[in-house]
Amino acid sequence: MTRIRELDALRGFAVGGIMLVNTWQHTDKGARNAVDWTVDALFQSRFYPIFSLLFGISFVLFLRGNSRWALLSRLFWLFCLGMAQHLFYEGEVLTDYAVCGAAVLLPASFLSGGLPVLLLGLAAMVWGLQVGAGPYLIPGLFLVGMGLCRLRPPRWLLLPSFAVTALATVLLTAAWASVRGQAGGHASALAWTLYSVAALAGAAAYSLGLLLVLRPQLSARLPARLSTRLSAWLSAVLEPLGRMALTNYVSGTAVIVLALPLLNADPTRWSVVALAVLTVAAQVLFSRWWLSRFRYGPLEWIWRCLTWFRPVPNRLESVRDHNRPLPDPGLT
Repeated sequence: MTRIRELDALRGFAVGGIMLVNTWQHTDKGARNAVDWTVDALFQSRFYPIFSLLFGISFVLFLRGNSRWALLSRLFWLFCLGMAQHLFYEGEVLTDYAVCGAAVLLPASFLSGGLPVLLLGLAAMVWGLQVGAGPYLIPGLFLVGMGLCRLRPPRWLLLPSFAVTALATVLLTAAWASVRGQAGGHASALAWTLYSVAALAGAAAYSLGLLLVLRPQLSARLPARLSTRLSAWLSAVLEPLGRMALTNYVSGTAVIVLALPLLNADPTRWSVVALAVLTVAAQVLFSRWWLSRFRYGPLEWIWRCLTWFRPVPNRLESVRDHNRPLPDPGLT
């Protein structure tokens, strides 16, 4: 089965953003400063939606070559891995993903076509916004990802969709800041709703913008040589990070837990940015090194072995190993 490299890059982008946001969320905060405002306005709640959407897409891709029983096994072991992570990091999302995957995506897989699933997902997202957003958006995002994967929207929609979502992000974020300012910095139901919708629009804009950069032929806004180099550099950085998303996500949370005393001792919160950047950089280097020798990341390999109840070959036998990911077929 060929890998869709843009999805690996998007997943890597989401993992890197989640590392920054998770680090910031778990630090003690006194008076708000520039780091807090920047993370809150530009990064908070922008990356888990991307991760959730990709989970719905991967659900469809997995079912193309495997049975629903195999998928249930995969979700069961994801839940177990989440419970293991929960022992040292209570904010994990793996158990939520496993439960929502079994309760929402599995029944939806029996629906024919992509449009009913997409509409169901949009309705679930509206419900999620009404009841508090946050984790309540996960089922809807799963379904939207599944619906989009089935519908396979044309590439020419990327640029106009990016323009619309980017404008919506700016306007909604400004409206949230205005409402929050009028409330004296205190959260209100309206402010939270505006913030949640702005975050969803931001997640969409980030994803679409990254896809445009990764596929420079879709936009003529940058010189050809510059756009090609930027695309190649981003792919080299983000794809390995995304192919080992489970390993990098879990190891990132372990780093956060270990570093919390140092992070809480820094009132400026610049240590949050430094730790996130250094951790993601180390994960990129390790992921590139590991995947030059193995087919799957450490936790990805364990998860695969548990799913199939047998050892799965992991070491690459040569640079021409037939299990190495094949050339990118691209998004259609």
